[in-house]
Amino acid sequence: MNILIIEDDKKIANYSKEGFEEENFVVDLAYNGEDGLELIKTNTYDVIILDWMLPGIDGIEVCKRLREFKVMTPVIMLTAKVFIEDKVLGLNSGADDYMSKPFYFEELLARVNALVRRVSYVSSPNIKIADLVLDFHKREVSRAGNLIELTPKEYSILELLVKHRGKVVKIKTIVGELWENDDDVSSNIINVYMHHLRHKIDNDFDLKLIKTVRKLGFRIDS
Repeated sequence: MNILIIEDDKKIANYSKEGFEEENFVVDLAYNGEDGLELIKTNTYDVIILDWMLPGIDGIEVCKRLREFKVMTPVIMLTAKVFIEDKVLGLNSGADDYMSKPFYFEELLARVNALVRRVSYVSSPNIKIADLVLDFHKREVSRAGNLIELTPKEYSILELLVKHRGKVVKIKTIVGELWENDDDVSSNIINVYMHHLRHKIDNDFDLKLIKTVRKLGFRIDS
């Protein structure tokens, strides 16, 4: 996935860029609103991370211009402003999400992934991997035409793997996205869920779709 970070604080921008690149994102950087708008005119992005307090054209104006240009790329706005009226202004300018500074990269990553999933649901309600089909609108899973009953958490984990099909999903990413209090979740708990998923998804088939990547996490592909 391609991300544009528009942030004048180079330390924050480079820290975020390194984090996303470790997660296999392609990242462009702009340190002011004008350069950010120029990049948006010539490139397509899955998500834009936009600082509010930019020199020159600020983040609010950048966001307004994006929507005027009919660019509907999801936008996460970053700012040190914490009052509710500031959040309302940011969202009303066209932002899809809002994060206050300082922030943890893990939360930013989770919010980016959530936005990408939300857009994908609208454009493609079904995803198929070999003979496995996920219907995101109905939250149904089938393989070879047969419905598979999953618990809500099993479904959420499978959905996360499918949205990143072919890529390794780290255990910490699963925990960060699907559990509100990650202090209560160990890697052993994730392994138990994965064992149940494999039993339901793969046991009756020669083609195994869910793979363990040792010391890293899990991936699904055909």
